[in-house]
Amino acid sequence: MMILIIDLGNTNVKAAVFEKDTLLDVVVFEKGKIVSEIKKILKKHPISKAVMSNVASISEVKLKKIQAFVEIIFISSFTRAPFVNLYKTPKTLGVDRIALAAAAVSQFPHKNVLVLDAGSCITFDFVTAKKEYLGGAISPGIQMRFRALNHFTANLPLIVKEEASSFIGSSTKESINSGVVNGVLQEIEGVISQYKNKYLDLTVVLTGGDTNFLSKQLKSSIFANQNLLLQGLNYLLKFNTDK
Repeated sequence: MMILIIDLGNTNVKAAVFEKDTLLDVVVFEKGKIVSEIKKILKKHPISKAVMSNVASISEVKLKKIQAFVEIIFISSFTRAPFVNLYKTPKTLGVDRIALAAAAVSQFPHKNVLVLDAGSCITFDFVTAKKEYLGGAISPGIQMRFRALNHFTANLPLIVKEEASSFIGSSTKESINSGVVNGVLQEIEGVISQYKNKYLDLTVVLTGGDTNFLSKQLKSSIFANQNLLLQGLNYLLKFNTDK
């Protein structure tokens, strides 16, 4: 049985085909092309069901068109999860963070796991070895920081991220890049250090769009997995349907 996982981001959609726990195919496309791209995937693979997250970010018209092709199961904050949710405001916990916590529990059982999702925002999510989700942190992602510097100042340009050759920027462009990229790296290293001081046996997983860019520059020992969110959504489906 093949399952289609549809993760709706702010701009793009990431769609993945799973057969049980095996990831067969991943496609990334603009949100405006969702109907035509889903039709292509359904022609290519014999999909029995689809799982969709962040359904609020798609129009009712497009959603009904997709539902005409395939049965869709929606993941929300009310979906049963494989961990004890100790978040003080569980209804406000994003589906992406729920899925990442589910993936952490599934892939690293009986471990204290800190998941870093480096995308539009940088989120930190922590699950204990007892399968307790405690929460984490949310901060601006790399591109958001670049855009903020450009938008809220008169003269700072919008630049494209690069690995910082030195923490001392010798031009405005290098200074912006150093401030943002080194700032993010130091932030991540600092947060990891905070968790390690309290939880000695800590597993750290990095995921999201900036995974490859950041993993090469981080000093901490981490697992890098760009598809962790998709795997978490797949696991949530299994957890709620397997008997």
